Amino acid sequence: QVQLVESGGGLVQAGGSLRLSCAASGRTFRSYAMAWFRQAPGKEREFVAGISWSGSNTYYTDSVKGRFTISGDNAKNTVYLQMNSLKPEDTAVYYCAIDFRGGSYDYWGHGTQVTVSS
Repeated sequence: QVQLVESGGGLVQAGGSLRLSCAASGRTFRSYAMAWFRQAPGKEREFVAGISWSGSNTYYTDSVKGRFTISGDNAKNTVYLQMNSLKPEDTAVYYCAIDFRGGSYDYWGHGTQVTVSS
């Protein structure tokens, strides 16, 4: 099994920044893609940002484009999410996910809380 550990969450005022980190450990090999999802209270989990290592293509949900940047290191199965200009609506538990085969996310972290105050 693979373990994913997120870090970097916390409380920040609107307009501030946070940088989330995620690293895979255990019986791992290089992944096809990694991504960040989030789930706000009373809402379903949604895709936030992802990176596929072939060509380092990145993808973002419309609400975070221009504010969030995903990056990572395929050799280490690590991924980061730089979050700038945070808004209260960004408040959620953020989850890291890894896709080893392509097409679906095989493992998930336990999440890290991000709270943005107005």
